[in-house]
Amino acid sequence: MIHSFVEVAEVSHFPLQNLPWGVFSLRADGRKRIGTRMGDWVVDVAGLQARGLFDGPQLRGTAVFDQLTLNPFMALGAPAWNEARATLQTLLAADTPTLRDNAELRAQVFHPLADVTMHLPAVIGDYTDFYASEYHAANVGKMFRPDDAPLLPNWKQLPVGYHGRASSIVLSGTEVVRPCGQILPPGAASPIFAASTELDFELEMGFFIGPDNSLGQPIPVNRAEEHIFGLVLVNDWSARDIQRWEYRPLGPFLAKNFATSISPWVVTLAALRPFQTPGLTQDPNPLPYLQTANTTLNIQLEVSLKSAQMDAPLVISRSNMRHLYWNMAQMVAHHTITGCNLRPGDLLATGTISGPTADSYGSLLELAWRGTRPLTLPTGETRIFLQDGDELTITGWAQGDGYRVGLGEVYGRVAGQDTGGRMYSPFGK
Repeated sequence: MIHSFVEVAEVSHFPLQNLPWGVFSLRADGRKRIGTRMGDWVVDVAGLQARGLFDGPQLRGTAVFDQLTLNPFMALGAPAWNEARATLQTLLAADTPTLRDNAELRAQVFHPLADVTMHLPAVIGDYTDFYASEYHAANVGKMFRPDDAPLLPNWKQLPVGYHGRASSIVLSGTEVVRPCGQILPPGAASPIFAASTELDFELEMGFFIGPDNSLGQPIPVNRAEEHIFGLVLVNDWSARDIQRWEYRPLGPFLAKNFATSISPWVVTLAALRPFQTPGLTQDPNPLPYLQTANTTLNIQLEVSLKSAQMDAPLVISRSNMRHLYWNMAQMVAHHTITGCNLRPGDLLATGTISGPTADSYGSLLELAWRGTRPLTLPTGETRIFLQDGDELTITGWAQGDGYRVGLGEVYGRVAGQDTGGRMYSPFGK
């Protein structure tokens, strides 16, 4: 196992095996640049490149890390990504003196987490959310169509998805204001306008697109991973009562467009390849353009909830990315089969990742089974949906032999609205 001169706890998400990418600024100057993370330190990769330490053929002379976003680096493709990763692993290795023995340089490029502000890693031009977990799709079908088959006829033929709203993708830590919209109360003949009372989370993974494809030229499924830069955690906040009234005939709209939270560090496929695992059996066989080695990633996922009355968060769900029916390569291939052009920085998400057991469901809709099985919190409170002041955290990691490759966390806190529609926060901000 490779080791760094930087001390990293065994349970840290960010050892030398990870080296994720992110955009940060120092609180002292506010200037955005590209960095990576080692344990509890943010490493200024732009600063390292400025000192001539990235001199390989793919990156020499590019200044690609002294940028406001990762989009230019994403566009370069796997040869540049791999070269940058190898350079960082060498510079940070325990037996490399360049940084280890240069205290002045370390002081310039190593920054404690408390001294930095993280930013969205990319300009996200387009966002697509899939519906790739059979367990989740079947659960929703059982709840809302109890007399019919849980899955619609097309579900096992193609990765179902919808185009989301890129402008409301926010970084972990951003407060989420409870949305208002049209809602049809039970038994009512006409809708009302009101704040959603059925605010939910959705446990998802997301992945950023690297190199683009030209309009009219689909990405073959066996080349799709060449276009995937890396992964983040996603919470697709959902207003179920707004969704229930609006979704026919064209699917999600306002119920999904008010906020989607992502984690700040993008973990590369190179870091996650050791954790590839066989995917679920796909039956029937997909059409030829979707046929590929059916693998996914063994990433453990946890969801924690903390109410305003609780002293500590409670884990309410444990799932795993391996529970997905459709894999990332199939999502990319299907997305582009019409000739749709993906661009660097586009974000694709998996949809809710639910497992086969009740404690592995990826939404409150399922965990409380449409309100019939309320969750009881340590304070005696119950939840069927999120209330104002609730804090929701999703975390995920792949477990290696003596180390983890993790994605950090995506966190959000629910703020309410007063009856006049004016936004307020229960936390005095």
